[in-house]
Amino acid sequence: MNMRFNRELFSPQELKRMYGASAEAAERKAENDKEIRSVLDGSSDKLLLVIGPCSADREDSVIDYISRLRPLQEKVEDKIVIVPRIYTNKPRTTGAGYKGMLHQPDPIADPDLFKGLVSIRKLHLRALEETGFSCADEMLYPENHQFLSDLLSYVAVGARSVEDQQHRLVASGLDIPVGMKNPTGGDLSVMMNSINAAQHGHSFIYRNWDVSSKGNPYAHAILRGYVDSHGTSHPNYHYEDLRRLSDLYAAGGYANPAVIVDCNHSNSGKQYLEQGRIAKEVLHSARECATVRGLVKGLMIESYIEDGAQKSGEHRYGCSITDPCLGWEKTERLVLELAEAL
Repeated sequence: MNMRFNRELFSPQELKRMYGASAEAAERKAENDKEIRSVLDGSSDKLLLVIGPCSADREDSVIDYISRLRPLQEKVEDKIVIVPRIYTNKPRTTGAGYKGMLHQPDPIADPDLFKGLVSIRKLHLRALEETGFSCADEMLYPENHQFLSDLLSYVAVGARSVEDQQHRLVASGLDIPVGMKNPTGGDLSVMMNSINAAQHGHSFIYRNWDVSSKGNPYAHAILRGYVDSHGTSHPNYHYEDLRRLSDLYAAGGYANPAVIVDCNHSNSGKQYLEQGRIAKEVLHSARECATVRGLVKGLMIESYIEDGAQKSGEHRYGCSITDPCLGWEKTERLVLELAEAL
């Protein structure tokens, strides 16, 4: 094999023993889980808002950002359920570049997966213990989910992973909502097949165990736009796109039909300042059509403390080192405007 085995890592159980959640934190996560599920199954008419940095790059600024969300959540709690993004893994289209805190707990240092696992556990634990938010992360590596399984309330399967069988099988065994993004090429049948697979039970190998899953009725769609064969971005958040998705759900007999619209990525053409306009258009479409209103359960927005993005060596506190994000002032104003529009 063309690999060097650097060191054997601890198990998820060992890491959880080292950095365990308190009983109070576990109870708070259970309450968050219940509220998020109630939005997706339609028993609550609130809007989910999955919001935060493109990638979690450093603990201090991420906790600072999430702490700012707490008083904002209290202002809009009758309309919006905020689920902060703490994305500790960063998929790379070409394989090059910063791969997230799991790989590099210090973005300008060499990769260190041992320290990375500890860092991502501590970050999610601090968020829960200090702010009461149990957050969202991307399930880039399905076998790593157990390191955070008692802290997360939402998981996204990315556009590059949604066709992967292991992602689908593991999603079928989770007891929290899993959002399946449409693939980068835009074929919605791939996303719908992934949702279908995740909503059914399976037998498979997971972390050297023969396991069986019951299926996850809260697996759902995330529309993030797509890129054509010429490299041009195309959105899929418009009224017609949402009606088409509703038809696909109706034809397949899925549990809890739902969509969260990703307001960045190819939907915005990575023009991050367009996210507010896109979010408001989605809400307008929902007001115009009961079918769309019943389908749209939330929005996904990339936001941080400072506007834009930077290179990893620039050391601008609270500014993304991956995709550009809305800064805090614009974020706060947008969330209040969304609440007012609901």
